[in-house]
Amino acid sequence: MVVVQGVVPPDAQRFQIDFQCGCSLQPRPDIAVHFNPRFYTTKPHVICNTLHRGRWQWEARWPELALGKGDGFLILFLFGNEHVKPFLLKSSRLAVPCTWPLPRGLWPGQVFVVRGLICPNPQEFTLSLRDDSTHPTVTLKVCFRNRTLAWISPWGRKEPISAPFLFHPQRFFEVLLLRRDNDLKMALNGNAVGAASLGQRALGRLREIRISGSVELYCVWC
Repeated sequence: MVVVQGVVPPDAQRFQIDFQCGCSLQPRPDIAVHFNPRFYTTKPHVICNTLHRGRWQWEARWPELALGKGDGFLILFLFGNEHVKPFLLKSSRLAVPCTWPLPRGLWPGQVFVVRGLICPNPQEFTLSLRDDSTHPTVTLKVCFRNRTLAWISPWGRKEPISAPFLFHPQRFFEVLLLRRDNDLKMALNGNAVGAASLGQRALGRLREIRISGSVELYCVWC
């Protein structure tokens, strides 16, 4: 992942971020990813493209851009094997506390992913899975004061998670939840750290995930 932070000048017409294959001037190197926000039209938009052997390829256009002249921004480029995803880290939909609906609960094999950035002076971070009565079924609690992880039951029972503490101030994180039969397995930053046994009925009744605490979110999906 690559993070770019900056401010759009008040009189900006456009700017671009290019991930190119080399630094020569002649011949012009290929550009793997061309990211080009434009502000001179009625609605700001983004153009993405690839330059191959001096020719631009198929152009992708996003008609809406939650970024304007004079705005500060934090853009994250997340690279996969065959694709790249850019995220604007400041989004009203992902403002913390954040509630994400699960209309059909969690079914076997389903994955739920939360990605974000830890705040500079974090206190705690919680991820609660709630049923159709909005009561917490189970909560993942991350405590920065004593650097511990734990599952919290609806009755307040605490079950420590024996795993390295992988959350650090101003660092990115990923929490992955995977339903396997009657268990909810978890991975942090790609490392499996155990599971919580909830039962088939409880997992089927889940209707939302609520995220709160000392984090900024940039991606939630299932």
